[in-house]
Amino acid sequence: MNGPEIQVDFAPELGMFVPPGRRGGPTPLVTDGVSTLGHVIESAGVPLTEVGALVVDGREVTAAHIPAAGESVEVRAVERPQQVPGAPLRFLLDVHLGTLARRLRLLGVDAAYDSADPGDAALATQSAAERRVLLSRDRGLLRRRELWAGAYVYSDRPDDQLRDVLGRFAPELRPWTRCTACNGTLRDARKDEVADLLQGGTQRSYDVFAQCVECDRVYWRGAHHDRLERIVGSALAEFG
Repeated sequence: MNGPEIQVDFAPELGMFVPPGRRGGPTPLVTDGVSTLGHVIESAGVPLTEVGALVVDGREVTAAHIPAAGESVEVRAVERPQQVPGAPLRFLLDVHLGTLARRLRLLGVDAAYDSADPGDAALATQSAAERRVLLSRDRGLLRRRELWAGAYVYSDRPDDQLRDVLGRFAPELRPWTRCTACNGTLRDARKDEVADLLQGGTQRSYDVFAQCVECDRVYWRGAHHDRLERIVGSALAEFG
């Protein structure tokens, strides 16, 4: 770029996306004179999904603003809880976030996920077609133009990932109402209705069941239930 120079101040929360020299206060940035402020910010390494208000010389502007020489730009982080207008709050997760997808479903949050990895273009297109917020740790994926809405997942630890998403979007939690395998809804099921799908030991030991209306998977309070209860209890205590 060889054009107007501006001063850009990135919020501390965005520091992980920019080089060390751009953290901690305003720094000069040379633009090309024709690119939008949104493009300039993304070129600096920050996905627009993580950007809140853009303030130029004290006034709020949109990402379509064309920077002029001498302007001072404040790039704020997205506000939490973040409002997502235009559709019910639903998520789409990339192939690397399978554990997070299952935990969101455990809490009753609509979370689409495909372990077969349909690819970046297909994920962005699905986000737009179904109006889902795409969750990813891939900055390049979050910069795709066809994306409807997205969010960067800041941790690689499932516990922290779940807290990050719940704290950022504040979805309604309805535990034990979704299939953790396919995201379908669960219904109460009598033992005699699902007996053919159960092993002998399960039939003898349990009496309360639920079944997915989409994939027919059967659920009961088995050996892993205590661990799942802890996940649900922790989420409800902090975000419920």
